[in-house]
Amino acid sequence: MKKYSYQAKTFEEAKNLALRELMEQQENLYIKEVESVNKLFSKKSVIEVIRKEDVLEYIKELLRNITGYMDLTINMEIKKREDSVNISIYSDNNGILIGKDARTLNALSTIIKQAVYKEIGTYYNFVLDVSDYKEKQQHFIEKAAKQTARDVARTKVEAKLDPMNSYERRFIHNYVSEIDNLTTESVGEGIERHIVIKYVEK
Repeated sequence: MKKYSYQAKTFEEAKNLALRELMEQQENLYIKEVESVNKLFSKKSVIEVIRKEDVLEYIKELLRNITGYMDLTINMEIKKREDSVNISIYSDNNGILIGKDARTLNALSTIIKQAVYKEIGTYYNFVLDVSDYKEKQQHFIEKAAKQTARDVARTKVEAKLDPMNSYERRFIHNYVSEIDNLTTESVGEGIERHIVIKYVEK
């Protein structure tokens, strides 16, 4: 991954130098101060700069390498959103990449996130999917959550949903939080962790 280094008397000066030379907007860069000296006769700020576009290319390269070791040839589709990037993988054996209960897909996502964090020192917000698996799961989960939430609102009896991963639980928490008189709680440990939808009087 390409990293650029700039030095000036202050962080702001070093940052502005980087923006001019790279001809980029600040929101398209990761900027980290790696050295700072602020003495009476000596001032210096050294920054490290990485283009977000280069981070995405690094992720794509990692995915090609890892799936190559799995003897898979992949194509990727990238969709950029305001606060994240969606990376969809397509191969001749999507089942292997997804794994049982999406464990392989989730493990692959974790490996990539850790590798990127090690390189840039912060988390790069992206969602990794295989052949729209997560998108289809999200639609299914949304449908089930809506029905369960309606039942809880009508009967005032709490309901337990099936175990879900953190990505799916977060989606349910956010969805139910927008419904009056309903709340959610995550219960259980590990792969048995699930959500309970509850009715609350207001």
